[in-house]
Amino acid sequence: MTKVTLYIAASLDGYIARSDGKIEWLSILDTEDEDYGYGDFYESIDAIVLGSKTYEVGLSFDEWPYPGKKSFVFTQRHLQCDRKDVVFVSDPVKQALADIEAQGLENIWLVGGGELINSFLQHSLIDEYIISTIPIILGGGIPLFPPPSPEEELELITSKQYPTGLLQTHYRRKEKI
Repeated sequence: MTKVTLYIAASLDGYIARSDGKIEWLSILDTEDEDYGYGDFYESIDAIVLGSKTYEVGLSFDEWPYPGKKSFVFTQRHLQCDRKDVVFVSDPVKQALADIEAQGLENIWLVGGGELINSFLQHSLIDEYIISTIPIILGGGIPLFPPPSPEEELELITSKQYPTGLLQTHYRRKEKI
């Protein structure tokens, strides 16, 4: 059974990027001795799903940010890539997730962005949420959960506060009775 985890950072006021898609503000918490659990999380996943705008942000880095993992980029645009580990997907999220599961990929990281997160939310496809709240108020940008978002009840698994001010919360979707 496939498990989808939204692992993402957001500003205190709930934005995952500036309006222009820039995420440089995340660097305020960069330290050499702390990865906020990212390394362990990355090792636990089999594949990545992300929207095309998030994919394009990844392309702007010096190195591809998701080495060794198959990346499924959801888009309706005709994008091309030379990487063999990047697959472009135009199917609806439920069908695409079933296709990913059929490949034997079980632990999926939903990277973002907001539109794709909302698509997964609309179908109750996010099993766990690991949200790192960054101590900054952006005042606007791309919301973590763009409206209209459906109601989703969650239960807290863990929370951890870091000396840098980052607060990481880990939730599980409550099963509907």
